[in-house]
Amino acid sequence: MNPTLKSILAVIAGFLTVVVLSVVTDAILESAGIFPSEGLFVTWMLLLAFAYRTLYNVVGGYVTASLAPQNPLRHTIILGCLGTLGGAVGVVVGWDLSDHWYPIALAVEAIPTCWLGGKLKENRTTAAA
Repeated sequence: MNPTLKSILAVIAGFLTVVVLSVVTDAILESAGIFPSEGLFVTWMLLLAFAYRTLYNVVGGYVTASLAPQNPLRHTIILGCLGTLGGAVGVVVGWDLSDHWYPIALAVEAIPTCWLGGKLKENRTTAAA
């Protein structure tokens, strides 16, 4: 397979990891009655969502780094940039829907958390060698 295609697929896989884990967790919390289905969130709910989305970004970075054909940390930065872009859209779209800190924090933490996932993969690979 072409290395460019492998790179693109590595970033897509990390992105899908973050999205699927987030959507599934949201659905589980809604079906359990922890989160409302109407979207009226209070601060503790936003903190919980922020915590698991942060963790999922790290996992997505790890997946991307694992699949990258070369320069895994560069791939995780690209993934983080996509997350920052999505987060910035969330800031604009969700400005009136929730506390302002939440969409801003999601946009700001995307690059470092994805990078951390890549760094964890890199450290694990180095330790195993």
